[in-house]
Order: sequence, then C-alpha cells, then structure tokens
Amino acid sequence: MLRAPSTKANRPQTGVDSLDHELAGEMAASLGRAGREAEAALARLAAHEGEGSERAGLLRAAADAVYAYFIQRELCGLKRHDDVVRQLAIPRAVLVRLGAR
Repeated sequence: MLRAPSTKANRPQTGVDSLDHELAGEMAASLGRAGREAEAALARLAAHEGEGSERAGLLRAAADAVYAYFIQRELCGLKRHDDVVRQLAIPRAVLVRLGAR
C-alpha cells in the first residue's frame, strides 16, 4: 500500500493531494505489471532451446515487453536502465530489437 508523503500530514488533504496519491499508486502498479511481464517474456525466451520462427517470436515478444517496461520506468522518472539490464540479464539479442518494428 502506498502512503501519502509525511510532509503533507500536517495540513488537510485536498482533492489534488488525493489525486496525486491515487496517480502515484497507479503508476507503481503499472510499473510492477510491466516488470513482471518483461521477466516472464525473458524467462520464456531463456527456456526455449533451438532456433527458427518460434525463437524469433519469443525474441520479438521479449523485446516488446522490455521496451514497454523501459517506457513505464521513464514515465515514473527512472531514466537509467543499466541496473535493470544487469538484474534481468537482458540478452543483447533483445536489447538490439527494442523499439524496432
């Protein structure tokens, strides 16, 4: 559960404060979903053995999920992705496909 910042606790909460709190919660939830989707797509790719059209589809799905996660991170103000690339062990084959259609 997301709490309102303690600096605002000394004054009455306005409608704008409530909206900011609600938006922050939605941003956090969306970021979490995007991260889980990226992890799942990367896991499916890592579990696949072999080459061919199935692997190409898994690469595309992983690149799309990672790209969506990076966009969501940037919308939340997190501009650097180096740590995430290392933490999720995102393969170069996925990174080179980010944003490409």
